[in-house]
Order: sequence, then C-alpha cells, then structure tokens
Amino acid sequence: METARPTHPLSPAEAWRFTADHAAEAAFFFDFDGVLSPVTDDPDASQPTPSALGVLEELAGVVAKVAIVSARPVSFLRTRFAALSHVDLYGLYGLEVWHEGEVITEPAALPWVPTMADLAQRARTELPAGTLVEYKRLSVALHYRTAPQLGDVVDRWANDQAERVGLRVQGGRMVAELKPPVDQDKGMVITEGIRNAGCAWYFGDDMSDLKAFDALRARAAVDPAFFGMCVAVANPETGAEVSTAADLTLESPDAVAAFLAEGLRGFRPAR
Repeated sequence: METARPTHPLSPAEAWRFTADHAAEAAFFFDFDGVLSPVTDDPDASQPTPSALGVLEELAGVVAKVAIVSARPVSFLRTRFAALSHVDLYGLYGLEVWHEGEVITEPAALPWVPTMADLAQRARTELPAGTLVEYKRLSVALHYRTAPQLGDVVDRWANDQAERVGLRVQGGRMVAELKPPVDQDKGMVITEGIRNAGCAWYFGDDMSDLKAFDALRARAAVDPAFFGMCVAVANPETGAEVSTAADLTLESPDAVAAFLAEGLRGFRPAR
C-alpha cells in the first residue's frame, strides 16, 4: 500500500518511516563544515566526525543517492571521503563534481582561475594579520574566525574586489568568499539532484544552505508526491536563521551521525 506523503510539521519518526518506504527513490544531501565536521579555526584541519563515514556508507547502501554539497574543492573532499565508494561530491557550490571516479568542472568557471590566484595573493598582502586566506582555484575564502573584529574590514575588502573584478561574494560563518559570476549554487545542485527523486533530505548549517532548503520546498510545491526534509545543525553564528528555515534542528555533527544511525534502523537490509 502506498504511503501518503507526510505534511509539515511532522515528527522525525514519521519522516524516517516515509523515507524507508520510498528508499529506492530517496536522496540525502549534506554540507560538510558544521554538519559532518565541526568547524575549526584552521579549515585544513577539518575532519568528518569519527562515526560519519560508516553511517554515510550504510545510508548509501539503502537509498538512491547520497551526496556532499560543500564550498570546499572536490580535491579536499576526496581526501576526507576517499573510503566512500557510493557518495557523490559536489565542490565549490557545485562548480566541481566527483561522480563515479571522475571530476567534472563547470567550463564557465575555468577562465577565472588566474583571477582567483591574483586575488589570493592580493588578500595575503592587503588584508590585516589574522585573516586566513584559503585559495580554492575557482574561489577565494577569507576567514576571520580567529580575529572576529576584522569582519567588517574583510567584508568591505571582498565587496570592493568583487565590484572591481566582476565577482560574487558568498557570506558565511566568519568568512567572505569570492566566487566567479557563474550561475551555480547549492539550490541549483539540489534542484538537479532531486529531479528523479520522490523523497529528499538536506542537512545544512549556513546561509548558503538556505537555497538548498528552498529547492526542496519548491519541488514539493509543484509535485504533490514529493517529500522534502530540511535539517539544520545548530551553531552560534548563523544558526538562528538556518534553524528558522528548517523542519528540524540537530545540535552538532555528532548528533547528525547519531540521528542517521537511528533512522537507518527502520530500513530493510541493503539491496
């Protein structure tokens, strides 16, 4: 008997029950920093929580799709998730994709590589000490987590450079990121990723994840058979706004892994 699509608000148990009944057409998407890994002062030090890898692999064995959608480059994500054989990696908000052993880069972003290299060098020279410059080939992230008093200076510099060169600025948790003027964001990744899904979950913690939430809601609005679940992970910086937009809030990356492990108990054995 077909399970009726649940309506919001609903309990986690109801959401898991519907998902388990529709596992063959279910998709799960996760941000990395703040969702699968605690946020760290040094971005290069971030690692998935110890229980995340196993639970993601188990999840990938019972649903149609599991993917990580991050501002990190695919090269970084591969070093953290190399052990996972059935998880897709979307890097730089979807400008890069790792799928079935191949990296696919958005062609429109490639001409901006020299610009980003120049901007990274400018940032290291012109921004005050305490700013951490993360060069990602197709974008540059300017972190001020260890010096929050620099936030206004960093944001102003990023916006000035974006206007000068013709880039876009993505704000986040103690970071301003300069991106190519290419139409690609997490919402677009999710819109495409759920095209053939009947059920989808997205786990996020930052402002860029709101577009992913919107993508799930937009699909549900036009497809009565589709069910989407937006999950926020709490944080002291952008948590209130993200939680307000979500159906459910979890307290930490460890809680995400535990929540997935609990939900997986209701699934049939792996196909």
